Amino acid sequence: MPRQPFVAPGPDTAVFVISVAAELTGLHPQTLRTYERMGLITPGRTGGGGRRYSHRDIELLREIHDLTSSGIGIEGVRRILVLENRLGALAARNEELQAALAATREALRQALTARRGDPTSAPNKLPVLRDPSPGQAVVVWRRGR
Repeated sequence: MPRQPFVAPGPDTAVFVISVAAELTGLHPQTLRTYERMGLITPGRTGGGGRRYSHRDIELLREIHDLTSSGIGIEGVRRILVLENRLGALAARNEELQAALAATREALRQALTARRGDPTSAPNKLPVLRDPSPGQAVVVWRRGR
């Protein structure tokens, strides 16, 4: 029977038992349990209830450890994590909106090009588009009839 190639688990695949997670993060297993009770981390569970930590969980635990080691209290750490999650969500949304804006600009360019080739279309029905500098906005409008 041919061997299947090894496929590394993804960053969210829960594979590390608590003792390994503790060793990788430099934290005591009881500290990991405490962080879980406080809601700072949510490890995966096996069918028997054992904790399993993913690579992403390990990175989060390291970040928590770094923050607490620098003198930030647990509530401060919680707030920082919430703000980091919010920042990540906003960055992703910003990328989506920028992609939608680029698609809209391209559609407007194509429509303008198509209208220029049609002698029966009214001139200047679409606004002139320029790539704005950072911090500028693009406004699309239609003239009243």
